[in-house]
Amino acid sequence: MTSKVKDKVSTMKFGIIVFPGSNCDHDCRHVVTKVLGQEAQFIWHKERDLCGSDCVILPGGFSYGDYLRSGAMAACSPIMDAVKGFAAEGGLVIGICNGFQILQEAGLLPGALMRNDNLKFICRDVSVHVERTDTPFTCACRSGEVLRIPIAHMDGNFFADKKLITRMEKQRQLVLRYCDEEGNVAEEYNPNGSMEAVAGLVNDAGNVLGMMPHPERCSESQLGNTDGIKIFKSIVQWTKDRR
Repeated sequence: MTSKVKDKVSTMKFGIIVFPGSNCDHDCRHVVTKVLGQEAQFIWHKERDLCGSDCVILPGGFSYGDYLRSGAMAACSPIMDAVKGFAAEGGLVIGICNGFQILQEAGLLPGALMRNDNLKFICRDVSVHVERTDTPFTCACRSGEVLRIPIAHMDGNFFADKKLITRMEKQRQLVLRYCDEEGNVAEEYNPNGSMEAVAGLVNDAGNVLGMMPHPERCSESQLGNTDGIKIFKSIVQWTKDRR
């Protein structure tokens, strides 16, 4: 087997879903292809096929219909049936910011994302504590590591009833929590009022992640921060280790 063929086999393919109003799709593609050297394809929301993707990204932005409820209309797009089927079979899916909202509206992640508790759009860097490193999205991180990642959202206030929160904590679904630079989780370090300071969570099976911070915006040294690349490196590492 030639080295060219070996490289082809070892390269994974990301499918980036594009909704009307997506504005972080090209950022994600740049990180995946130019920084990590993987393959990526844009998939329009009206398509019904994921075209052999190894991992699906629902990027951030302001998808159409967000004026009704963030992600509510986008969750009904034709492509979401394929995403649901892919996830049900164990495929890796990551939703970032608006993508997180869409995954919740589609029933792929629990809870709800409400208006920030200060009722304002928040755009700034935050610290998040990595709660576990045995997921496809955090396996390249250190246990207890603190990542500095920007947020940019109006509806990022995670809510769930106490029974659901208890179940999620027991199943270790809360993967990322807002904290200070030392990793301390407390109310004063929570930018949007999220219950249990949730910044990112996975589904029961652990193959679907939703996170409000934008890792694609801090994945290169030119941007002054490379913490976000660890999320994408984790996905690549996890996939290659299982081939």
